Amino acid sequence: MTAADVALLANELDISRATAYRLIKLFRAGGTVISLVDRRRGRPDGHRVLDDKREEIIRNTISRYYLTRNRPSVSQLVRDVQTSCLSAGLRPPHRRTIQARLEDIDLQKRAKRRGESDVVKDTKAVPGVFAASRPLQIVQVDHTKADVFVVDEETRLPIGRPWLTLAMDVCSRMVTGFYLTMDAPSRLSTSLCLLHSVFDKSAWLREREIGEPWPVAGLPETLHVDNGADFRSRAFKRGCEDAGIAIEWRPPAEPRFGGHIERLIGTQMGKLHLLPGTTFSNPQELGEYDSKRHSALTLRELERYIALDIVGTYHQSIHSSLGRPPIAVWREHEDQIPLRLPQDRMRFWLTFLPEQERTLRPTGIHLFGLRYWSAALTADVGGTKRRLLVKYDPRDMSRIFVRRPSGNFVEARYADLTLPSVTLHEALAARRTLLAKGRQEVSTRTIVATAIEQRKLVDAAVKKTAAARRGRPSSAKTRVDDGGWGSLRGVDSSKPVAFDEDME
Repeated sequence: MTAADVALLANELDISRATAYRLIKLFRAGGTVISLVDRRRGRPDGHRVLDDKREEIIRNTISRYYLTRNRPSVSQLVRDVQTSCLSAGLRPPHRRTIQARLEDIDLQKRAKRRGESDVVKDTKAVPGVFAASRPLQIVQVDHTKADVFVVDEETRLPIGRPWLTLAMDVCSRMVTGFYLTMDAPSRLSTSLCLLHSVFDKSAWLREREIGEPWPVAGLPETLHVDNGADFRSRAFKRGCEDAGIAIEWRPPAEPRFGGHIERLIGTQMGKLHLLPGTTFSNPQELGEYDSKRHSALTLRELERYIALDIVGTYHQSIHSSLGRPPIAVWREHEDQIPLRLPQDRMRFWLTFLPEQERTLRPTGIHLFGLRYWSAALTADVGGTKRRLLVKYDPRDMSRIFVRRPSGNFVEARYADLTLPSVTLHEALAARRTLLAKGRQEVSTRTIVATAIEQRKLVDAAVKKTAAARRGRPSSAKTRVDDGGWGSLRGVDSSKPVAFDEDME
């Protein structure tokens, strides 16, 4: 095309010659009229007009101050950039310019640096499906802090929020077991949850007066857990290895791999929001509700409430992913898989129980302020100075298991067989209550007054003794050979001493 042709085209389209040349270039590059339709007015994408100094200030401010876990707002970022530019004698850029630089950063990268987990989750593709083809093929375990305050058994005063450890079968979505405790997640809570999962729950349900069945029992093939220290402990891994249980850890910072158990935890916490003393899920829901003042359930009552909800509601309701109740799916596959239980039930049980070392006294084994005895320990009293390994179940402190010097374990019961079974938390709470009561009965005023009187007594005695010693003659002049009669020291020996019959 000649310059005249371009001028004619520009006149016909009512545009400048420069625009006409740009249109011709776009048409030749695209080869179709559509390449002209998609053209936008304004600067092309990625075009920047700021000088290098201001670009550097914006880049450093975003990296150092905006992309942090403190999550400053865009307004604060704009103020920081403008302040830095003014300090350097440069004209501050417009807010839209700074926002454009933010939009140049990948959204997922930006969210990771700022700790915006929800944004990271929304920007990550999850095309795969984590599933199991048969019951107990994969069991997921996780912990959460319950959204409710519990009260003390005796005083009915709030004692805090307990921790809930849940285990769930991925295939049937059945809850295989749980453990509720006031202690933070540890190897103990994980182990006790696993023990609850593996063994038959009929007796456990009867103790809590629950009539609905909970048919889940047996060793899982694989435990799917996060990377917490409790799941990484050598004792836990050794116990699982001995029982033939594989442990699969989720990839770090990938909570979606535990989605099944996370959704179950969310469901259970939603049920707790109906209880007195709930903390809800966020401060906005809580409002002016005083959770501690309204708390009413003890740890034991909350445990029964959760068990009732699991066997009476969750297992019997249609699961959104399955389209069926979890217990129906379990019953369907129950006869198709052999029930795999530990070969040595007692050894498996003891492997996962917590332990302490104690000295065997003539009165028995003393543990957490409780005294235990077994006739099997009689022969060992006084026979060894070594401390013995003691295994105990925090859920039932009425019995312990003591490893004798020979290596075998024996069961020891309360020395006082009339005492009822209590949990470790109840035993420790009672001990603290007694100590607090004892401290309240102590009269600090009396103790202080007594100490002052004792101090005065000592000071007076020191002064009297010093005064007496200053007034006494020297020891060289008064030393007398009394011939063993200490009571005659200081007596004038030149004078005869008369003895009467009493003195003899």
